[in-house]
Amino acid sequence: MTPVAVITGTSKGIGLATAKRFMAEGWRVLTCARTEPDGGRDNPLWQDHCLVDLIDAAQTQAFIDRVLDQAEGGIVHALINNAGLSPKTPYKERLGVLNGPIDGWKQVFELNFYAPLRLARGLAGALHKGSGAVVNVTSIAGHFVHPFAGSAYSTSKAALSGLTREMAVEFAQLGVRVNAVAPGEISTEMISAEYEALVPRIPLDRMGRPEDVAATIFRLCTPDFAYVTGSEVFITGGQHLF
Repeated sequence: MTPVAVITGTSKGIGLATAKRFMAEGWRVLTCARTEPDGGRDNPLWQDHCLVDLIDAAQTQAFIDRVLDQAEGGIVHALINNAGLSPKTPYKERLGVLNGPIDGWKQVFELNFYAPLRLARGLAGALHKGSGAVVNVTSIAGHFVHPFAGSAYSTSKAALSGLTREMAVEFAQLGVRVNAVAPGEISTEMISAEYEALVPRIPLDRMGRPEDVAATIFRLCTPDFAYVTGSEVFITGGQHLF
């Protein structure tokens, strides 16, 4: 059976690179995002892409149902919770403790925290059948105060790190491993010119590439990491050491 990966937030950046990496390794992918992917859909291993706003619980459930219908035998071998949100206020500031609407915080947590929880719960049986793996995409900002991330985003990613540990223990009973990756400064559409100031604090002296993250995510889902669960891998070029 060709292994199946479910990947969220695949329209661009890390999510798109991850979908391409899994397909390059011979996996079929079932994906979702709020928009169409920026290329790659011509690959026959890209089985399905669903336009979904994971902030909405009903749309999330509809995506889960679609995955279970599309996956052969209702079996899933990997779930990659990549979709994330870091909105700005009307004054172009990231959501913080003292600025921006509280409802904005709720939206951030719906996508960055509750959507991974809903997806993991909804696909638990399918992952059990596939002796699968879950990888949550957290962030360096969930562990250290980040100058540009904003408190809402950073706090939601810290919560996702905690959820990863708890999920690892509960999902172990199903034979499913759960880990996380914490990217640092990755060169995607979310990165603005101000991030260049952070490069001198990166020991490898460059920003990361989406492919750097995708490679780690893929390996965490393979038998090479069969005895690894509840871990979080920093993909930061060493930035987290300071």
